[in-house]
Amino acid sequence: MTGTTADPDLTATPPVARRARRHDPNRRDRLIGAALTVIAERGVAGTTHREIAKVADVPLGSMTYHFASLDEILAEAFTRHADSIARVFDERLTAARNRDEAVEAVIALVTDDLLAPGHDLVLTVELYVAAARNPRLRTVTQAWMQRSRDALEIHFDPTTAREVDALIEGLTLHSALSTDPMTPAQIRHAIERYLR
Repeated sequence: MTGTTADPDLTATPPVARRARRHDPNRRDRLIGAALTVIAERGVAGTTHREIAKVADVPLGSMTYHFASLDEILAEAFTRHADSIARVFDERLTAARNRDEAVEAVIALVTDDLLAPGHDLVLTVELYVAAARNPRLRTVTQAWMQRSRDALEIHFDPTTAREVDALIEGLTLHSALSTDPMTPAQIRHAIERYLR
């Protein structure tokens, strides 16, 4: 048997196809949205880096690349949630042309927006509970309350705006947690009783 050299094309290790790096400029934004989904489904206690990455359909390492800690992504997610509700306050109260319309705007805000079906009410309750223990999240709720009051102050004095903001939060929490929530008519009565 004579020495033959093997065909290099047959024995060489085939090159490993390098996985193309996916261009994903919206990944951070998607992770924040995924965090809100996980919080709504599992609560803050059940929210983990792994669950968020899974919902966002990204590698787990993306979490630590974009966020220093779970607290950071929770703060970002809840800030997004609070901003979306604050925008509704702004829109409703900016559209009102006088005090009577502002009262109607507050009523609609509670009955049509804050108590509408969906995840928002669950997210709000999760934020309140988490903020009770986490000072970083308390800054989120404080900023949210200030934005709400600023919108209310378009039509009401600062003291009234602060009290109405607390009334709105109380009505919302009562409806979220009660087995016998107030009806829209009862909510209207409570708001009108205070503002008219």
